[in-house]
Amino acid sequence: MPRKFIRRWLPEPSKTDDGKRQGWLSSILDDPNLLHLNRHSVSGAVFIGLFCAFLPLPGQVILASLLALRLRCNLPISVLLIWVSNPITIPPMMVLLYKFGQFILGNEATATAFKFSWTWFTENGATVYLPVAVGGVLAGLIIGGLGYLTVQLLWRWVVLSNWQARKKKRLEQNN
Repeated sequence: MPRKFIRRWLPEPSKTDDGKRQGWLSSILDDPNLLHLNRHSVSGAVFIGLFCAFLPLPGQVILASLLALRLRCNLPISVLLIWVSNPITIPPMMVLLYKFGQFILGNEATATAFKFSWTWFTENGATVYLPVAVGGVLAGLIIGGLGYLTVQLLWRWVVLSNWQARKKKRLEQNN
């Protein structure tokens, strides 16, 4: 992947380190993979961000941050990719996740008129949330896995094409 393009948007480590230690977080935040742009760190961050984006629960940013810290992946990329599920995309996403979850569970979709009230949620929440949760986890795993593989393959392709271009340039200069 184009490291120079991504690097323009990330802060420089020298500018973010003001000399003060962050206490108990200093050992975690000193991990170089949290801001480095290498194939494994970025592809892991893409998986984490896309997986967490499809989870139907609040606190996706916190979960993605904790997973990125634990799995030593690029923290900003994993947090930014959560915004795949934003206020515009959440309604159609939840409908698709519900239908996907119903398909996986083998249930028929029930036509329930949605009312934005606490009584509707307490009456229908259990029947609606299970298919959405199952669909969200499976869709997150599938789409996150596809994102991981895509980044791995694209990164490798760019590196190999750059190597070939440099090799061709060296051969032309020697002749």
